[in-house]
Amino acid sequence: MASIFSLASPSSLLTNHSSNFKGNVRTLKSSTSSSSPIPSAVVSSNVRYRLDNLGPQPGSRKKAKRKGRGHAAGQGGSCGFGMRGQKSRSGPGVRRGFEGGQMPLYRRLPKLRGIAGGMHAGLSKFVPVNLKDIETAGFEEGEEVSLESLKEKGLINPSGRERRLPLKILGDGELSVKLNFKARAFSAQAKEKLEAAGCSLTVLPGRKKWVKPSVAKNIARADEYFAKKRAAAAAAGGGESPETPSSTA
Repeated sequence: MASIFSLASPSSLLTNHSSNFKGNVRTLKSSTSSSSPIPSAVVSSNVRYRLDNLGPQPGSRKKAKRKGRGHAAGQGGSCGFGMRGQKSRSGPGVRRGFEGGQMPLYRRLPKLRGIAGGMHAGLSKFVPVNLKDIETAGFEEGEEVSLESLKEKGLINPSGRERRLPLKILGDGELSVKLNFKARAFSAQAKEKLEAAGCSLTVLPGRKKWVKPSVAKNIARADEYFAKKRAAAAAAGGGESPETPSSTA
């Protein structure tokens, strides 16, 4: 055993080693015998950490100052807590953000709209693609431009919630070939440019907004009423159909 472990003094064990061990070396115990001095092989880089030799760096932890009461504790009569009041009593004290009853800061600040305010108003409702990107994607004459074809070309790669969003064509750039577009929405500038280029535009239907059955019933009755009114006006030979109200809900 003497040939395996090279014994050293405790001071050399604390200084002359190149391991990443950050515990207290004095608490290390030998696996062979508890009475033998600490071998240098234990303080090497392949030291085995155990629950009995783990510890913080010396000096990194300090004991909290015990607060006494009275002159005998050496901290005055009130020990720095003042005479009376909520903060001098034991317990949780004042909660975070409390300003003595006045309007706290987190309520005085204005509410933010959009994503910063936690609402969905600022989230995108479409996957936008500009005409200049479609021009550089290499579409040939008469090809179809849709969400699937743009994914195949590698022009878009939606992930997360964008995978369920529809396509919208924006009008930044120019297009030199005639293509067949299928998208949920077109911007006014894109629609004007595509119609001038002779492209065919197909507006895909969107998801219908859910309404209560009672509201849907009233909307259907209103549509039926105004349809009958338009049919009667057309049969009578009237020039203009009767105006329908803007909201029939």
